[in-house]
Amino acid sequence: MINLEPPKKAAALINQAYQAAVHVFRPISRKYDRAEHAHPSELDMFAEVLDGLNSSGEGGAGASGVRGDSAKKEKEGGNRNGGNLSTVLGTIEMCYGDVALLLSLPRQGLGNAAIASVGNEDQLKRFAKTWAAMAITEPDCGSDSAAITTTAKLDGDHYVLNGEKIFVTSGQRADAVVVWATLDKSKGRGAIKSFVVEKGTPGFEVVRLEHKLGIRASDTAVLRFDNCRVPKENLLGSPEIESQKGFAGVMKTFDNTRPLVAAMAVGLARAALEETSRILEEAGITVDYDKPANHQHAAAAAYLELEADYEAAHLLTLEAAWMADNRKPNSLQASMAKAKAGRSVVDITLRCVELAGVFGYTEESLLEKWARDAKILDIFEGTQQIQQLIVARRVLGKTSAELK
Repeated sequence: MINLEPPKKAAALINQAYQAAVHVFRPISRKYDRAEHAHPSELDMFAEVLDGLNSSGEGGAGASGVRGDSAKKEKEGGNRNGGNLSTVLGTIEMCYGDVALLLSLPRQGLGNAAIASVGNEDQLKRFAKTWAAMAITEPDCGSDSAAITTTAKLDGDHYVLNGEKIFVTSGQRADAVVVWATLDKSKGRGAIKSFVVEKGTPGFEVVRLEHKLGIRASDTAVLRFDNCRVPKENLLGSPEIESQKGFAGVMKTFDNTRPLVAAMAVGLARAALEETSRILEEAGITVDYDKPANHQHAAAAAYLELEADYEAAHLLTLEAAWMADNRKPNSLQASMAKAKAGRSVVDITLRCVELAGVFGYTEESLLEKWARDAKILDIFEGTQQIQQLIVARRVLGKTSAELK
């Protein structure tokens, strides 16, 4: 049975991540929000510390995969609190500081999570020190990942990639990109595979960087692949086209990266709630947890409603990560956590801006920035609508063909 209290062994990680959020991220948060596309050089040394946490098995802030020693777990018995939960807990704390700066950390990209999840032993060693972004979305392919048109054709010892990817987080700064491409468009979903494409590979071009509403410290790029030759050893997973099973293997990465995005939302929501609580307290409005909401100030009642929403998202996120650590199918829970946290963080940050009045709409507080940053957390790694569709399919027992 899951215990929803953070495990004691994660206390040091949580404290370290919190200290990073408060003393590393917060002081430079506004600086890099204003200086969009500027490289946050302050993070380079800090990334080395996170590498140490990952290699020690304590978890980091985004690069953990879905691997685990299930045989060891069966031998030991009982529940397991592993890398997924540790990474989620660390991510929550660090996004209490700044989501965009977390996304700007070297070697902590979602591409790293994909490699850690499905890469073989050789790939894990070769790309151990590589910062990998994830490239899925295309100009004519948004939420429907199965509609990918970027192609990968086997030519001797290489795959030749052709296509364009948009909205690639860390697409310019990362050392490599995990690119989703199809081996054969006529074979449907099962032909979609992922490839590690390293920077400097001929035919791989960063076309431009996007100007964005939020997470401005994180670079978001458009990438183009023109007869880009990638060693066949860089294909993640099996090269065989296995109808639906092949695509399911690629999609499985989402079951473990979606809780990470939910964790980002939870950390950001907590930051907004705590700042709003401070502002309300300074205004003489106290939230009384021993008194019914309808007997309190309207702002206090609204705050209690937002806090309840936050708690629900928080618990769903922990559940999805715990299930991954214990090798339980968590597609439903991962999508529920992502949907709830993504929607909640947008509602919470916007309501906090309202409750804070002028302090929520000016740059005197980070509330207005957090409200802008929040929206992407309801979009990337699968939009709110896609998550609800996945949840509906799982609950009703419908296939993607039966429920679109």
